[in-house]
Amino acid sequence: MPTFTSFDFRGSNGDVIKGSFTLNQGAGLMLGFNFSKNIGIQGEINYYSVSQKYADQNISRDVDISYINIPVLLSLNTDKTMPVNLNVVVGPQFGYNVGAKISNNGNQNQNTTEATVAVKRGDIGVAYGAGLEIALNQSHTFRLDFGFRGFYGLVAMDGSKEGANTYNIVVNASRKSYGGYLGLALMF
Repeated sequence: MPTFTSFDFRGSNGDVIKGSFTLNQGAGLMLGFNFSKNIGIQGEINYYSVSQKYADQNISRDVDISYINIPVLLSLNTDKTMPVNLNVVVGPQFGYNVGAKISNNGNQNQNTTEATVAVKRGDIGVAYGAGLEIALNQSHTFRLDFGFRGFYGLVAMDGSKEGANTYNIVVNASRKSYGGYLGLALMF
């Protein structure tokens, strides 16, 4: 599940440093229930890690943040029983931060304050996407599934500073991500 994500960072002087979109990886599982050939619901558990680099006053920093996301999505399909099915999905997504860290490359002695990554443990937002399923067998129960998924966070992700002489590099902003997925689906 390749994902493109970007963050803005706060520099040691308080200025905002624009992040650029970086390619990251993830993986997940999906379970769905179809009410009819055109309408269904699906729940997912997805893990992804975001890594991004930025520079602040001759110090190069690597930031890593990992999330487990649980979207619950309404699925609208052209026809689940056909050899080819187009679908769109939309619904809430609940995120849980499972780790965040920062590492420095360069001379840290220039400043007496230390950069920290303070991110809230949980967030909520809207997940959306579109996909294409192609049947791989005669009964159309084994499918190749690929598509696009986006996420727009509704909650600011930045947390509180962790101590004296520290500053949080995460800017008061919500998560936004765009990704693609490729997988195999089994209908029963």
